[in-house]
Amino acid sequence: MDLFSLSNLDEVTREIQELYLEDERPWVIGYSGGKDSTAVVQLVFNALRSLSKDQPIQKKVYIISSDTLVETPLIIDYISKTLKQIEDEANKQGLPIITDKVKPLPENTFWVNLIGKGYPSPRQKFRWCTDRLKIEPANRFIMEKVSEHGEVILLLGVRSSESATRAQVMNRHTMKGRLLSRHSTMTNAYVYAPIRDFTTDDVWTYLLQVPSPWGSDNHELMALYQNSNAECPLVVDKTTASCGNSRFGCWVCTVVTEDKALKGFIQNGEEWLRPLLNFRNWLVEIRDVPAHRETKRINGTVYSPAPGRVGLGPFTLAMRKEILSELLKRQKNIRTPEGQPYELISRDELYKIQEMWTTSGDWENSVFKIYRDIFNQELTWYGSEREIMTPEQTDLLRSLCEQYEVPSEIVQRLLYLEWKNLGYSYRHGMTKELTSMLREQWLHVDNAEEVLE
Repeated sequence: MDLFSLSNLDEVTREIQELYLEDERPWVIGYSGGKDSTAVVQLVFNALRSLSKDQPIQKKVYIISSDTLVETPLIIDYISKTLKQIEDEANKQGLPIITDKVKPLPENTFWVNLIGKGYPSPRQKFRWCTDRLKIEPANRFIMEKVSEHGEVILLLGVRSSESATRAQVMNRHTMKGRLLSRHSTMTNAYVYAPIRDFTTDDVWTYLLQVPSPWGSDNHELMALYQNSNAECPLVVDKTTASCGNSRFGCWVCTVVTEDKALKGFIQNGEEWLRPLLNFRNWLVEIRDVPAHRETKRINGTVYSPAPGRVGLGPFTLAMRKEILSELLKRQKNIRTPEGQPYELISRDELYKIQEMWTTSGDWENSVFKIYRDIFNQELTWYGSEREIMTPEQTDLLRSLCEQYEVPSEIVQRLLYLEWKNLGYSYRHGMTKELTSMLREQWLHVDNAEEVLE
């Protein structure tokens, strides 16, 4: 396509309309806020709007966007505003378009994994974040629709010209003679790529020539690109191209060598984001410091390192406390250009982190102490008010463990397990949990069943 021609546009529109009317399978559009997904949503919106003039349309179209809860503030604000504009305009025009933001489950958020469980800052060889923050929430939504309707069609803003690998993947899954391809991992989900033959120039030409049907200004989107370099697509499987070194998405991303997007926003006047960039860079610095990391894995197995090299496990509890403290300090002080505070970690995440720390033996409710010291106010605890031990009893227990050379961590974990199940007549799974704890490699207990007897 040279300048985006009306004939090409008409051809794409007809294809969308024919596929939409072909069956009752609902559509799910992955919207990242970037140029490609915006083009897809705009094409579908205009195609359905044209159809509605001739006949009633009822098949639902869901537009979903991933909110990892650690998105770059400017990007998530733009996405939220656009989703509302799309749904408001769809309602006015009687189009069956529904927007939604999918989020990770409480136990899978970035901060709960990093601070609660101690996962090290993500890196290329250990990208634990992508599955939990992006793939799983999107797939959970899609599979709910599959369960409800039997099958769904997923519309993605992927293009063959993005890369040779992308073209190969699209060709491999596309069914001969059909517009749809099978999803690589989800049963009964099919993929349709309306802009598969577009080039980057085609996408921008279309967006800048054809007005947004919901009233957005696509020049604003172009400005975001100019300030940040690129987008991070909605990820629904591991074949989706990674963000690379030039992207916008999670402000905490330590997979990339340099966060050019966040840096670009700051260079273009968004100085209030600098504390986030500094914090992200600090997460990179502390990641591989041996003193900040355990020498055993989360499941209790001990590393078998190469000679002269110590294996690094999760962040120590002391380091996790320091990370939480530094994060809350930034949350206390950060202000948007309008003078409003900005939440970096939610209260639900703080509660979940304390639950995990308590399980590991932190019976002093350190999360609440850290929060009180920084904000000079109490963080109300919604959990059980039963006290496991008084601080004096906890100190005595640790002293006895040290005296008899018994790991205080395992004693506290065993006591917590008993405390958690106190009052239940049938404590399902407790024996299995006890056995699992006693079998942990670092304890060197080989006869766990005999110990329990």
